[in-house]
Amino acid sequence: MTAPPAIDADPRSWRRAFADLQAGLRARELWALLAWQDIKQRYRRSSLGPLWITVGMAVTALALGVVNSALFGTSISTLLPSITTGLILWNFMNGCIVEGSETFIANEGMIKQLPAPVSVYALRTVWRQALYLAHNLVVYVIVLAIFFGKLSHPYRLVDKGYALLHPGLGWGMLLAVPALALVVLNGAWVVLLFGVVSTRFRDIPPVIQSFITMLFYATPIMWSMDQVRAMNQTSHEGFGSLAVNLLQLNPVYHFVEIVRAPLVGQQQSWTHWLVAGVVTVVGWSLAMLVLRNYRARVAYWV
Repeated sequence: MTAPPAIDADPRSWRRAFADLQAGLRARELWALLAWQDIKQRYRRSSLGPLWITVGMAVTALALGVVNSALFGTSISTLLPSITTGLILWNFMNGCIVEGSETFIANEGMIKQLPAPVSVYALRTVWRQALYLAHNLVVYVIVLAIFFGKLSHPYRLVDKGYALLHPGLGWGMLLAVPALALVVLNGAWVVLLFGVVSTRFRDIPPVIQSFITMLFYATPIMWSMDQVRAMNQTSHEGFGSLAVNLLQLNPVYHFVEIVRAPLVGQQQSWTHWLVAGVVTVVGWSLAMLVLRNYRARVAYWV
């Protein structure tokens, strides 16, 4: 007679941590439905419904594009697609960081009543942000259709003779597909890690709210690295070089670039992919470590 498989009684085991993640992935119908219900609930009784996500992104991108084009004397035909793509990616990352830090706190009732894996609630948040991202990509398609003629040829984002010449749109656009997948994959560990830590230490979400605006302005969303390099060319104080070096320490910048560059036909450095890969490995390692040690305590902390 075959003996039944041994059950790992230790709640702090790698086997249980990975089993929780696998069970969460298998429950995709649950977290996908919950995420869609979140969006429907948010726009209930609204005439446009979830289309307000797209409208809001379009208005914000247009306003920032016009203002920055006027301030920096940059052609809106090249600046607006860059700003639009950057904003779309930032909204996803910002949502994963801010809402991810409260994902278990917001699901307190379900956690105490529904016997589901902890990862289900993290995947619910990530999928909701991914749906927002899909809605916002409609704005990118519209902007691309309007300015395709300009972006399909080599161009300079900054109107300076020494500015970087970008190759323009081509088959390199296909790199945006694995890049987006990598961004979403990182969003999952961010939600999981920040969610568990914030459930234990309730001061973390307000701290994140305080620093997220600073992170936005430290990431080339409303402005570009080309503008910083142009400033470096005209300045004798080396400010541009210092800013470029400091930006390399911002992981969000690298994730934005691996997606934005192919989508708007800009020149891309493979350093961005290297940094994004390292952040992915380190981030998931930390998230799984936290899941291993504290997964069983989340229900008591909420």
